[in-house]
Amino acid sequence: MINKKTSATDFDVFLAKQLKNKTIKKYFDKYGKQLEISYQISRLRRKKKISQKELAEKIGTTQSNVARMESGRQNFTVNFLSEIASVLGSELKITLR
Repeated sequence: MINKKTSATDFDVFLAKQLKNKTIKKYFDKYGKQLEISYQISRLRRKKKISQKELAEKIGTTQSNVARMESGRQNFTVNFLSEIASVLGSELKITLR
């Protein structure tokens, strides 16, 4: 059985070490938020027990496009994210710091 808390901590330690490398940090800073959003979409879709195909039909795209979104290979507009959030019964929040 995998201990989720330990796994998350292990990943945090791994990530902290990796981010000491300037090249890796540069790419993480550039693409990290996009990957985080992709992960959140995937996690929420699975929690709602909706397939990629079902989500695609509800937002007017293809299953392969949803797969690209969830793998972090898709740029998002605010309107598109808002539509996805609505379909998944969620709320889109954007914070600038």
